Amino acid sequence: MSSHSPILDAIFRHAAETPSKPAVVDGNVVVTYSGLADGIRRAASALSGLGVRRGDRVAISAQKGTGYVFFYFASQFIGAVNVVVDAQSSEGRLRFVEAKTRPVLCLGYSSPDVRSLGFDEIDLSAASAAAAPAGEGASPDDVAEILFTTGTTGEPKGVCLSHANIFASASNINSFIGNTADDVEVLALPICHSFGLGRLRCCLVKGATIVLLGSFANLPLFFRALERHQATGFGMVPAAWAYIRKVSGDRIARFAPQIRYIEIGSAAMPRERKEELAKMFPNTRICHHYGLTEASRAAFMEYHADATDLNTIGREVCAEVSIRVFDEGGRPQPDGTPGEICVRGNMVMKGYLDRGRTDVDFFGEYFRTGDIGWRSPDGRLYLAGRKKELINVGGRKASPSEIEDAAISLGVEDCICAAAPDPEGILGEVPKLYILRNGTSLSFDELKSRLSSILEPYKVPVMYEWIDVIPKTASGKKQRLQLSS
Repeated sequence: MSSHSPILDAIFRHAAETPSKPAVVDGNVVVTYSGLADGIRRAASALSGLGVRRGDRVAISAQKGTGYVFFYFASQFIGAVNVVVDAQSSEGRLRFVEAKTRPVLCLGYSSPDVRSLGFDEIDLSAASAAAAPAGEGASPDDVAEILFTTGTTGEPKGVCLSHANIFASASNINSFIGNTADDVEVLALPICHSFGLGRLRCCLVKGATIVLLGSFANLPLFFRALERHQATGFGMVPAAWAYIRKVSGDRIARFAPQIRYIEIGSAAMPRERKEELAKMFPNTRICHHYGLTEASRAAFMEYHADATDLNTIGREVCAEVSIRVFDEGGRPQPDGTPGEICVRGNMVMKGYLDRGRTDVDFFGEYFRTGDIGWRSPDGRLYLAGRKKELINVGGRKASPSEIEDAAISLGVEDCICAAAPDPEGILGEVPKLYILRNGTSLSFDELKSRLSSILEPYKVPVMYEWIDVIPKTASGKKQRLQLSS
């Protein structure tokens, strides 16, 4: 067992109680819980033999496969710190991350400045599982991993998460969704970000089976995986759902009887798409989370339970999490009054890599998300948008996501809204709407006329433009600041 990592304790407990149960499926490779525990210990022994010690940082490329899973948990086993990088990262981002974290080893990719090894270059069969060092002196409050934000509103920041943080996040999510050891999940999300990594941990903490799949790009393969493994759940971002609907229509609905849960997150989803998903999966728990890398899955809403109010982002995920709305001075806002959404909880990060835990990032124990929203008298939370993305129209704040949702409700396939200088020079900023080319039969004038009937006048876009590709992060978040002028 490992005294500092509750997640590893859970995995090793499952290995003892259900050794032959499949833990990770990667193509035709099936790793049982016994095999997973053995692989983690062997990988830990190999890392130790390479000189990795407690507190050292290991940059690890999130290549979806058993090698990554073994070494990801092996680093935590010996008390080292995973610096998780996207397997598709540019050279510039990799050098940036390495300069910030100073890893002693790079796994899964080659660095010109740091000792590097591919996963297949380390012979685990030659490593001794019995010799694996279990992070002597390590604590649950030690940093387990560093994840870098996408940097949509500035330079990427290194988010430091402890062993206790990542276990608490998995436990919180499982308690809301209701995951059990009987679940089989197909994981088509990237596992370099909080969402995909969270799904991996949620399944293994519960003793469930996780099926690794490259992505949603190959829908026939995704459908075959759901059928072959009799999957009970999966996670996706809203952009994946839009792709599934565009490419395959309603064919996914045939899996509705077997799917117990779907977790959605990382971005907002228009109401119309929530309604169509709920209609296709009438008996499935469709759980949409709100959170950030710094405060993973702080709140949840469930499409069927919240069917009368699909615009809410829900309520706190569990009793251990508290969300409050503060003004710019850190004072609580009354119900219905917008302010900054701030989160306190067992999964909230220890601090940022460069500056730790400062008053810039926290109001007392509450992490400042940078999101603007409000709470209703019945406790539901609502999101207006990122503080830096709100459009200041003559002193009144317009939410880009609200404008985008309104356009999509009129039949626009997809769009993105950003601030632009007022051509009249009076209001300062006005909304400008970029519409995916060939994504609607409406003319700009028709769209403006129809938007005028459902939006307040200051929210109606003044300018319109076609766009070939909507800028998004890897997790599907729209990058509106790239278009602000």
